[in-house]
Amino acid sequence: HPPAVSADPVPARSPTEAAPEGATPDGPAPALDAAGIRALLPHRYPVLLVDQVTELVPGRRLTARKAVSGNEPWYAGTGATATRRELAYPQTLLIESWCQAAGVLATARCPNPDVTSGRVMLFGGLSGVEFAHDVLPGDLVEHHVEIVRELSDTVLVTGRSTVAGRVVLTVERVVMTFRPAEALRAAPSPEEGEAR
Repeated sequence: HPPAVSADPVPARSPTEAAPEGATPDGPAPALDAAGIRALLPHRYPVLLVDQVTELVPGRRLTARKAVSGNEPWYAGTGATATRRELAYPQTLLIESWCQAAGVLATARCPNPDVTSGRVMLFGGLSGVEFAHDVLPGDLVEHHVEIVRELSDTVLVTGRSTVAGRVVLTVERVVMTFRPAEALRAAPSPEEGEAR
């Protein structure tokens, strides 16, 4: 079972308060750690691109982090003389990471990391995506996601990503929908039907 998620964000603590169990020296324990994220998303290495959720208000908003490292597989071909532009984190992976954070928010109240059964989350479209600045190895990306609207099986989200408070990505709108896994399976071909 996935970990319980509070309806309220992780509260801030004063410097004189004792740190809660599992806390880091810099603040309270994360709203969701790596195990909690894996309980909500089907993604795994090397394409699980969300490391930590620092704030989660189910049905409303989420803040998540992705630490960019030069040890990630997409940097395997960069040499010692790589330029800043060559070291820029791939934009497709930055938007994928943001969308995974959006997926955590969309599934927080009803998780289903097993995409072979239950409801499967599908991304239907992106609009108004703008990349403002490069993200480099060593950067800590913070994804901010807000739900704009929820319908029975569709969620509309918006948000941005920042590095040290500087906006690196804005997302005007992403549409996610949920469908039953069995409805997404291909019908057997006539040849497959005969073989059975």
